[in-house]
Amino acid sequence: MSYKGKFRPTNRTKYKGDPDNIIYRSLWERQVMKDLDLNVNVVEWASEEIVIPYRSPIDGKMHRYFPDFYVKTSKGEKFLIEVKPKTQTKPPKKSKSRNRYLREMKTWGVNQAKWEAAQSICDRHGWKWCIWTEDEIKPHKYMRNK
Repeated sequence: MSYKGKFRPTNRTKYKGDPDNIIYRSLWERQVMKDLDLNVNVVEWASEEIVIPYRSPIDGKMHRYFPDFYVKTSKGEKFLIEVKPKTQTKPPKKSKSRNRYLREMKTWGVNQAKWEAAQSICDRHGWKWCIWTEDEIKPHKYMRNK
């Protein structure tokens, strides 16, 4: 089974970007896309359409981060949402494999830099920043159908 593919929205006008080029990179992302597309409280959404500059703690250089989702609700609320496994939302635990631990620490450091940059953008624009794990892969409480 493929964990990557193209998503075809039912409500093409809700998508802000090219509705013929929506790529999911996990089954969780695909589920979120389905939920956003069909949820009557979501008036617009996009996947990896917003670019956020951030400085990597690894090389000290500026890079570009594309959060998984941008969402606007019928109440006018706007969200940036990142979808990640719960294990990647916490610092890694020491491992027997030094190389694995170092790799996970690098990933954690880069993710922290990305997420701080995203939070800063959200604060500046009055948006909400969310990281959804397998526990939240459903419409956020602000977006649920009433």
